[in-house]
Amino acid sequence: MATRREVVSMNNRLSLTSAALQDHITKKLLLPSVYLSGYGHGLKCRRKSSSEIKNHQFDIGQELDTEREYVLDLSQTPLTLAERMGLVVGPHERLTEEQWSLVKVRSVQQGESAHPCAICKEEFQLKPQVLLSCSHVFHRACVQSFEKFSKQKCCPVCRKQQYETRVIHDAANLFRHQCAIRIQSWWRGYTIRKGYTNIKKTRCPTEKLLRRRFLEEKLQELNDSFVQYCHTDTEAFLTDIDHSLSSSRQVFKELERRHTPELQEDEWNRIQNQVIQRGVWDCPICLTALDTSSLTDRDAARPRSVYHKKLFQVK
Repeated sequence: MATRREVVSMNNRLSLTSAALQDHITKKLLLPSVYLSGYGHGLKCRRKSSSEIKNHQFDIGQELDTEREYVLDLSQTPLTLAERMGLVVGPHERLTEEQWSLVKVRSVQQGESAHPCAICKEEFQLKPQVLLSCSHVFHRACVQSFEKFSKQKCCPVCRKQQYETRVIHDAANLFRHQCAIRIQSWWRGYTIRKGYTNIKKTRCPTEKLLRRRFLEEKLQELNDSFVQYCHTDTEAFLTDIDHSLSSSRQVFKELERRHTPELQEDEWNRIQNQVIQRGVWDCPICLTALDTSSLTDRDAARPRSVYHKKLFQVK
């Protein structure tokens, strides 16, 4: 009777062990994405509300602003039945702050933050970066994308599974330091070059070719300054000429008016009769018909010729 009970208990233990191993293989090997995402038998997925998402993003933003290091995925992965029974080695205990300090020291010694991200091959700069428990450093977005598309949680470099993730800011601090060094070097170079330029302008070199070039530049500067000093305004010069010509024309017109004898009334009548007898009723200047009233205008005609008054004045 006792033997039968032992056989039954052994069969039950064997069945339980088989079920535990099958459950472990299904969750860890066959369906890693389901296991990692928290979906399982007897578990219900609860979608986060918008307020929780906003609060989580606000907390992350505050932590990034203060550059405080913190560990992601604080909730520990639930153990499978095989791990609880001791059939399979369970996950390690979560790292303490002292252990994280050792991991970070090892990462600094390896120069992980100074090298590009191993996933996207781009510099970290000011983008969020994460440190894995295996001392490798990646972009936070790259690690999340790698876990999403590979459907497993393992390091892309060393393939360590079930790692822990910690947000650090070593690459951002290193990038700021490099930018500060670059700005300082540029400014120092600018000041040195500016001072050297002033020295070149004031001190004559001793070497023959350099001294010749120095004297040529000085002579060119003197010539340029002399040309600028003797520069004449062409527009003002032409305007002055126009004024002089107009003044001369006025003087000649005045002299012509004073020295030209005035015609008597009989002479004007004779000239007018000659024009009427000639029968020319077009202006010789504009070739348009003359107005009959212009024949009586004595100020607008010359002997033996008739013009428009305005055209005659312009002429």
